[in-house]
Amino acid sequence: MKETLIQADDSITLWGIIIIWASVSIFLEQRYSWASKVTGAIIALVGAMALSNFGIIPTESPVYDAVWSVIVPLAIPLLLFHVNLKKIWKESSRLLLIFLLSSIGTVAGTIIAFFTLRNHIPLLDQLSGIFSATYIGGGVNFAAMAAKFETPGEIISAAVVADNLMMALLFIILMIIPVLHFIRKRYPTPHIDEVEKNQLADDEKTLAESFWKRKEVSLKDMALSIGTAFLLVIVSLKIAEFFAGIIPSGEEASFFNNLLNGIIGDQYLVLTTLTFVALAVFPNYFSGLNGSQEIGTYLIHIFFVVIGIPASIALIIQTAPLLLVFAFIIVAINLMLSLVFGKLFRMSLEEILLASNANIGGPTTAAAFAIAKGWRQLVGPILIVGTLGYIIGNYVGTFLAVWFGTLM
Repeated sequence: MKETLIQADDSITLWGIIIIWASVSIFLEQRYSWASKVTGAIIALVGAMALSNFGIIPTESPVYDAVWSVIVPLAIPLLLFHVNLKKIWKESSRLLLIFLLSSIGTVAGTIIAFFTLRNHIPLLDQLSGIFSATYIGGGVNFAAMAAKFETPGEIISAAVVADNLMMALLFIILMIIPVLHFIRKRYPTPHIDEVEKNQLADDEKTLAESFWKRKEVSLKDMALSIGTAFLLVIVSLKIAEFFAGIIPSGEEASFFNNLLNGIIGDQYLVLTTLTFVALAVFPNYFSGLNGSQEIGTYLIHIFFVVIGIPASIALIIQTAPLLLVFAFIIVAINLMLSLVFGKLFRMSLEEILLASNANIGGPTTAAAFAIAKGWRQLVGPILIVGTLGYIIGNYVGTFLAVWFGTLM
């Protein structure tokens, strides 16, 4: 590891830098219109890449490991606490349909990309599992699958670089598509039309700031939200460890046992499933917890900072180009099939783009996109529907990785 201004064992300084930059990213997103369009997540990633590439912070540290092992699993239930399972069908059935159809695009893209590049990229079976899970769920799935497969750090760093560059490119494309006349005229655009009719909105605030407005949050809300999240994390970890210990896995185990071990022996799958069970059993309790969405989103921004840190320019030149091609194939097929399915099922252009965004970037980035474009009525539904990707993604990623592993 090269010498840096801040050493890897300077925990308090590294924690401070990570948290401060995550906070700055959120502030910029809500303060400036350009940052609101870029999104705080991208600002967090790019800033972290700059800090590591200029030798200010190290690319490896126990602090970053703590973010992966504690912050990420804690953020998952916090982001899910306000999901109303009944409302998914009642209020978001159209978005749910196009989201699931868009997920098919990710699967198809991953299969095509794998068979195209399997002889050129090492550990592509694991990377296929990681990318397919990530491009159905989001950044949380990236962390879950990378931890699950114990993929070497240098490969993960290259994947992070490719994913970051691909996400930046995708956001640019998604921002441009609604203004392309030859595409727009082929799809209904009710939300774009509404925004254009209401250009006299508050000029003093960005759309992100208007969405994340002040809410009534008590000390009890914060205590119960964080305490409940920790409880779910601990219980899911113990359950996963128990099943992982009794279900055979590895080269000598059968395909079914490996798949079963990867499902009910995986902490992240157990955690998301357990959280949804809790939501179904105690809906009134969770609906009364204010602030959990904000806390979870803040923790995810901390995660965005950390996954950007290992992405070095040298690694981009040496390793990432082919992985960028791999990611591009998946994303391109996802977007193309999303547009095709959306046309067949008469979806609006806004619904299609948000579904694709929620698949590739996760519900928080899709919500940020909706906020940036002013599609306020779709922010809540895409957050609700997009969170399903956290569960679906890891199942799909596990299956594809096990299948592709037999072909390597």
